[in-house]
Amino acid sequence: MLGSVVVTGGDPRQVIEAVWRIESARVIAGLARVVGDVGLAEELAQDALVLALERWPESGVPDNPGAWLMQTAKHRAIDLLRRRTRYDQKLVELGRDMETRQEAAEAELDDALDDHIGDDLLRLLFTACHPVLSTEGRLALTLRLLGGLTTAEIARAFLVPEPTVGQRISRAKRTLAERRVRIEMPAPGALAERLASVLEVVYLIFNEGYSATAGADWMRTSLCEEALRLGRLLAGLMPDEAEVHGLVALMEIQASRAAARTGPDGAAVTLLDQDRRLWDRLLIRRGLDALGRAEALGRLGPYGLQAAIAACHARAVSARDTDWERISALYLLLAHVAPSPVVELNRAVAVSMAYGPADGLEIVDRLVTERALANYPQLPAVRGDLLERLGRLGEAGEEFERAAAITRNERERALFTARLAAVRGAHAGGPDRADP
Repeated sequence: MLGSVVVTGGDPRQVIEAVWRIESARVIAGLARVVGDVGLAEELAQDALVLALERWPESGVPDNPGAWLMQTAKHRAIDLLRRRTRYDQKLVELGRDMETRQEAAEAELDDALDDHIGDDLLRLLFTACHPVLSTEGRLALTLRLLGGLTTAEIARAFLVPEPTVGQRISRAKRTLAERRVRIEMPAPGALAERLASVLEVVYLIFNEGYSATAGADWMRTSLCEEALRLGRLLAGLMPDEAEVHGLVALMEIQASRAAARTGPDGAAVTLLDQDRRLWDRLLIRRGLDALGRAEALGRLGPYGLQAAIAACHARAVSARDTDWERISALYLLLAHVAPSPVVELNRAVAVSMAYGPADGLEIVDRLVTERALANYPQLPAVRGDLLERLGRLGEAGEEFERAAAITRNERERALFTARLAAVRGAHAGGPDRADP
């Protein structure tokens, strides 16, 4: 779960940002269950954030900033309940029952914010994925409330303009309030139809943690852990759903690589260059077990197929031993089940490893005009890699330069910049092999 943090030094604003990223989902989830409005819950939590921004730079960062943020949000919510009570003085005929209800509400709020998260985040997740919302609204709102992502980061995840995401979030909050949607788990009969959206959202949260779209860190492990927690809870809730186990399998196997994905200095390490001795064998075993459960339940869906691809990497002793032909075949199936430009780009990488860079480049070149990938740094990065393997170093350098300019993650930019320097250095030593 998203746990409390203890920070005693550092730039107050950086600490505030870190605390908010970790604690915001917990605060909002607890508040939402009590006040019954996700938009209002976020506003109350934001009030606490504003106070932190005002006070901490002067008074210093508290020993336990997460607890301070939680306590401040709780006081704001209690003040709101009291104002509501005064506003409802027309119900004075209820006498002391009004006070009783007020005390009960405050006690419930204490429980909601002071206990361990429990099912609050899962309840909020299903509420944010309510059928009254558009699919885009569900994804954007859940990433905002449970992932703690900014509008800009969500826009990157969706490959859409930032103002569009802002409108989706505002519209989703307004719709939930207008429809008086309760912050609760759906009835058993409605659970299955809302599952696909929930799975998509959970994996988007995991992806933002696994490969951060912006900032100085290559990964945000708290987001990966939260997505895994939600996925495991879903697997317990719906044990007969193959795609739930498929998603859990995918996340477990991908999370197993965390320790190998960065070097001692925090620099990003690509899959092919990772020290596989650092992969977490327990997570791999859990992932393979979950994949086995998914396969036993029937035909694999999009998450199950991605898990099967991840399993090929997990089972390979080294990058050289990877069954790239099977991976390329699985990507072909995935492209049929859930077609997207990103899937095709990943398929191109697998094809290049199985059959040569020329075959991979042929697929990538068909994606260059895809509007959805216009600002996707992996597109020029993959193309640059393929061009470098083909000896077209000048063109490869141009692609790595473009990838470095597009990405907003500092670790990823450093990776692309290093590739750019390497191909420029090699290119300076002689003409491209493809030159006449």
